[in-house]
Amino acid sequence: MAQNPTQILQGHKLRITDCRKEVLKIFLKMQAALSHADLEEKLNADFDRVTIYRTLKTFLESDLIHKVLDDSGATKYALCSHSHAGGHSHDHEHVHFKCEKCGKTICIDEVQLPKIVLPEGYVNKEVSLLVQGICDKCN
Repeated sequence: MAQNPTQILQGHKLRITDCRKEVLKIFLKMQAALSHADLEEKLNADFDRVTIYRTLKTFLESDLIHKVLDDSGATKYALCSHSHAGGHSHDHEHVHFKCEKCGKTICIDEVQLPKIVLPEGYVNKEVSLLVQGICDKCN
């Protein structure tokens, strides 16, 4: 079920602002991981970089987006596709795929990461796996 930015913000109990709606529109349209710089470019200086940063921080804290591993060195973010119905939490441990042709990094939710068993005393905070190759649109 496709949702519009206002419905998404309401569903996450977030205040509805122009910046938040515009950032969500971009994530929904692009369907790929985006960096802060990507968002700044697409928003055409409609919002300052601090407002965009705060929007991303709020979205991260609300589990609306998650950080994505990428080989570029820049932090990228992707819209979560998991439902929050019933207040169930979700994790972001799935495969990320970076296309060598178009440069897009996307979430592959259908492929789960294997369970990682660490030695005693180690605490797992986050697991990431980046697969690089050619995406279905460029192949």
